[in-house]
Amino acid sequence: MTQRVATRRSMRRLLAATLVAATALAAPAAQAAEKLTLLLDWYVNPDHAPLLVAQEKGYFAEEGLEVEMIAPADPSDPPKLVAAGRADLAITYQPQLIAMVHEGLPLKRVSTLVATPLNSIITLADGPVKTLADLKGRRIGYSVAGFEDALLGRMLASAGLTIDDVTLINVNFALAPSVMSGQVDAVIGAYRNVELVQMALEGRPGRAFLVEEHGVPPYDELVVAARADKAADPRFAAFNRALEKGVQFLINHPDQSWELYIKGRPEIADEGNRKSLEATLPRFAHSPAALDYGRWRNFAAFMHEAGLIDTPKPVEDYAQAWR
Repeated sequence: MTQRVATRRSMRRLLAATLVAATALAAPAAQAAEKLTLLLDWYVNPDHAPLLVAQEKGYFAEEGLEVEMIAPADPSDPPKLVAAGRADLAITYQPQLIAMVHEGLPLKRVSTLVATPLNSIITLADGPVKTLADLKGRRIGYSVAGFEDALLGRMLASAGLTIDDVTLINVNFALAPSVMSGQVDAVIGAYRNVELVQMALEGRPGRAFLVEEHGVPPYDELVVAARADKAADPRFAAFNRALEKGVQFLINHPDQSWELYIKGRPEIADEGNRKSLEATLPRFAHSPAALDYGRWRNFAAFMHEAGLIDTPKPVEDYAQAWR
């Protein structure tokens, strides 16, 4: 009898120890996901496709992240909110990020989303402007003064022209319509993956003069920024790993990716968005975490020469390098 009781007690102790061990082993898997708030630069569009694919494929979850993506009411707000500590990450643009750092905002790039310029000068394909030199004496529409003026000035200079050789007209954000209607002869600030698609679908094909082919140093169009003092947060390294998987899947499986991109978002399931996504595919950063020091130095130097910033800072002041 005594032996049986002792045996039962031993079995209970063994079972209890086994349960404790099993619970300890299972604990990491049961931990709550780390939450990240990502503020988009605009409403959901094809530039965000790798993020949506990573979300739908569960890549963020695999990295232990729960990423909430929020479209802003005002596109200028996201970086400011991150700088103020009211969100973790914001999508912005390399030129704007550099300018904001010089304005004193504590921001750093932690990831690249679109790794080539999208900006361009666009005219009608069947119009009189066949080369940049043909812009002399013509009207050029723009949306935002400052950076676009700098791009335009450098591009015109590559054709032997200056800003004084053209007439600038603020067309707000009606870039493609202003060209198609004849209000202006060309526009600066038009995206080759958006306005060109729009014009083609409306039967008025456009011609694009690409900024990086006409004197402007190449730059990253869309980047992800964090507050500078938090840029080395390991959650952002995990974010980059998941985003890279999203990009890889998008490039390898474009048709499946389209379905993931529009899943639960019927408002973007149209031909324009599909064509725009196809045009954006070769532009996504294959390695979102990678940082090209020379590229950032060259573009900061260009912004300095254009009078957009004071003396350029070290690249480390603009961007986080991941080791």
